[in-house]
Amino acid sequence: MIKKLIAFILPWRLKRWFLIRFFGYQIDPTARIGFAWVFPKMLTMESSSKIGHFTVAIHLDRIKMGHASTIGRSNWITGFPTTSKSLHFGHQLETRKSELLLGDHSAITKQHHVDCTNSIIIGKFVTVAGYHSQLLTHSIDIEACIQDSYPIRVGDYCFIGTNSVILGGASLPAYSVLGAKSLLNKAFDQEYALYAGAPATFIKTLNKEAKYFSRSTGYVI
Repeated sequence: MIKKLIAFILPWRLKRWFLIRFFGYQIDPTARIGFAWVFPKMLTMESSSKIGHFTVAIHLDRIKMGHASTIGRSNWITGFPTTSKSLHFGHQLETRKSELLLGDHSAITKQHHVDCTNSIIIGKFVTVAGYHSQLLTHSIDIEACIQDSYPIRVGDYCFIGTNSVILGGASLPAYSVLGAKSLLNKAFDQEYALYAGAPATFIKTLNKEAKYFSRSTGYVI
């Protein structure tokens, strides 16, 4: 805890050195963490990646951020480490990974809740937009009366609307949009599609020539 407190208050140049030296993190010289409490067991930040102020990221095995990816301010990112001695998820000892993998140029904006009890894999050029979306990989299996978890996958060039919920086992195909306030609770496979509703269903196909789907940089002006 003392090391974490020291790292938390240091200015960025010293903080980066401290995190690499004492936590074994891999942080590119052009990456940056703001005034945030970010302490997964392993952190990899590639070039130009950023984590904003007041984000909390704890109790998970790994966060890996690709080139120019961003996690904005005031996000809550947590999980359940595979090294825990708890009886929870004991049936998944060989299959579960508590991790967040964020692809190049992808962004989790602000004030979202990201539960990485199991893997959350987000592709390249993805936007988790707006506020208050929840990505939840774990729940209770009522039949077996146990905690259970499943990964979430989001393909490249997706857009996730504000205040949406994505549950474990769900998959949003590449080049897709999830409408605001939607509940994604299953795996879809059709690309270039709009999904929306609670639960989300296929709504319509999207224009493959839309400029969002061919961006060379993640930032949208």
